[in-house]
Amino acid sequence: MSTKSKLDEAKGRPKEAAGALIDDDKLRREGKRDQAAGKVEGVVDKVVEKAKHAADTVQKKAEEVVDRARDALRRPNA
Repeated sequence: MSTKSKLDEAKGRPKEAAGALIDDDKLRREGKRDQAAGKVEGVVDKVVEKAKHAADTVQKKAEEVVDRARDALRRPNA
């Protein structure tokens, strides 16, 4: 989870609590929205990292296949 997503989530908690304390529905909703935004950003960050890892893995495997194909083409026929 990124620092920004943690901050969004963290700043939402006191807003929600303050809204509940002073009976301000708008402030309470803002707090909940900030927390939800932080959670969503955290999930998106994780998905992006997993996608990058998957892309790197695919690239490495593709390079291995290309290297083996080149080696096979360089070998003289038996």
